[in-house]
Amino acid sequence: MRVHLVILAASGFLTGALPPVLPGTVGVRPALAASSTPEPLFPQAALEPIGFDALPGWAGDDHAGAFATFRKSCARIASKPDTVTPARPVFTALRKVCAQATRLPGKVNDKGAKAFFEKEFRPFRISPVDQPDGFLTGYYEPEVEGSLTPSAEFATPLYRRPPDLLIEAPPKDGPPANKGKAFRRVDGQLVPYHDRAAIEDGALKGQGLEVAWIRDPADAFFAHIQGSVRVRLPDGHVLRLNYDGHNGQAYTPVGRILIDRGLVAREKMSMDAIRAYIAAHPEEGRELMRQNRSYVFFRVAHELKGDDGAVGAQGLPLAAGRSIAVDKNIHVYGTPFYIDAALPTGRDGAVEPFERLMIAQDTGSAIVGPARADIFFGAGKEPGAVAGRIQHPGRFVILLPRALDPARRRVPLPPSRPPVPAVAETP
Repeated sequence: MRVHLVILAASGFLTGALPPVLPGTVGVRPALAASSTPEPLFPQAALEPIGFDALPGWAGDDHAGAFATFRKSCARIASKPDTVTPARPVFTALRKVCAQATRLPGKVNDKGAKAFFEKEFRPFRISPVDQPDGFLTGYYEPEVEGSLTPSAEFATPLYRRPPDLLIEAPPKDGPPANKGKAFRRVDGQLVPYHDRAAIEDGALKGQGLEVAWIRDPADAFFAHIQGSVRVRLPDGHVLRLNYDGHNGQAYTPVGRILIDRGLVAREKMSMDAIRAYIAAHPEEGRELMRQNRSYVFFRVAHELKGDDGAVGAQGLPLAAGRSIAVDKNIHVYGTPFYIDAALPTGRDGAVEPFERLMIAQDTGSAIVGPARADIFFGAGKEPGAVAGRIQHPGRFVILLPRALDPARRRVPLPPSRPPVPAVAETP
């Protein structure tokens, strides 16, 4: 599961001429009293129809790779109920599409996969009502050297979930939450759980909760941000650790602190910039990391093979370059999205087109909104460098099952997009 996905909350999306808004679709919602009028599917979004042939790069994408990722999500959709009761229309419709996917051969070629998506789905541009585009960040799975026993070299612990950790559940009749409070019991009273500083100062020491020790406290800090880590042990074995809880404390983007203090220019902010500052200023870096009071606990992911990606919130190994984290309060895991953006994914950070069909398989507390996604880039140093550079606007196209096609059923109108302000001409 992706826990905290953003180094710096960004704003300032692209602007431009806006196409007409399509009448909306039926309802994503928490459990509500029965009503004869369906709710809009995406209350905070504008939907605009678009043809597959109008998607930049669609014809040249690796549809077979996207289909393989989608079919893995289908296995979960078929075996588990929706995270919202009653089930959302997109979830119900995806179940039917997934049934069609399972009838195809075990290995589907690119032509067959492309035909499947075009037959079973209809594409719609999706964006916030007040913005023409969405926003993208990136994440990855760190790989660090470590040990199962402490030493002078490996002295920074990674902890399993403590038995006294009590995480607040979301409201029974409300949508699932990406974050929540956490407590421990002291003298019969619930108190907030230890923050990062307290844990680093030894609040959990001596309880046998350490799952591994690593060399660099900054590596532990970024493992908490990413929500997973690969620990390479001295014998060459790789220990796979995945998210298994949090301390309920507020997440603070330390990149924003560096910018506000004038220590790193906004346009140069990245994970590498934060690492460089911490390495160059050890004492100040330690206090900087403590400004983020949030702390994450891990479990050993025995089910993962060596080449599997980190486990996402859907319970599946993520596919590098195909899996995205989305706002689970809005979207259903397994939903395909086509992303069209210009991202610094090239050599030495060169900007190049990113035009790819992605599958929603994860979530995160910083991923909020109908057109907001975190792209999983894989494991290790190079994917980490790429992921740390991504803070960019992008165009989102959601692929809705044909059963939800507004042309086939009566649906309510979505919110109207505000008009673009007129720009006065300079005399």
